[in-house]
Amino acid sequence: MPGPRLPIIRASEIGEYVYCARAWWLRRVAGLEPEERARREYGTTLHHRHARSVALSRLFAIIAALLGTLALALLIGGWMAG
Repeated sequence: MPGPRLPIIRASEIGEYVYCARAWWLRRVAGLEPEERARREYGTTLHHRHARSVALSRLFAIIAALLGTLALALLIGGWMAG
């Protein structure tokens, strides 16, 4: 005979509880949702967009450094050869 089902606690809930136990309680136990969800989701989208642009700019900086090093090596090589 199976016993009562235990509640499932997701990893995201643990993170929320660690961040703010009161917020977790309000959502999980009291069943309340935070206000302005659309605004927060828009902010999250903007943060993700910014993170992508920062990662892309770092990639361009690395490529620029590599191309600069290659150009300097070619310049020195040409100067040494001729």
